[in-house]
Amino acid sequence: MSVRFENVGIAVRDLDEAITFFTALGLGVVGRDTISGEWADTAVGLDGNHVKIAVLQTPDGNPCVELFEYLHPDAIQTEPTLPNEIGMHRVAFSVEDLDRAVEVAATLGYHPLRGIATYGEVYKLTYLRGPSGILVMLAQELTRS
Repeated sequence: MSVRFENVGIAVRDLDEAITFFTALGLGVVGRDTISGEWADTAVGLDGNHVKIAVLQTPDGNPCVELFEYLHPDAIQTEPTLPNEIGMHRVAFSVEDLDRAVEVAATLGYHPLRGIATYGEVYKLTYLRGPSGILVMLAQELTRS
């Protein structure tokens, strides 16, 4: 059986805010749409499923992030995921310049949870909480710097 990674889907409170954040980090919008209908109800398992979506991709064309804002049923807000919580954890991106990426995120109001760490001589990285409380890891590979 052949398998290929397609995307990571993330529900957000405000689609435009999330798009602004991810495009500021360098992702591009591949497409936007509004999804509803019987096929969407069946696929997702929710009656009356109606969402606005945007698909974003890194410049190298690797797998996508699919962001979706629920119009119906109402979105359910829970506490933000903690770094040690079981389940969907975070989305991670490699960046060429971590300090610059953190500056860009800060201009939008998103800051590292604690600071920037260095893992051996391999990576410089940080976790930040992005739009809708999404945990985002940004990492700069030091051997390529």
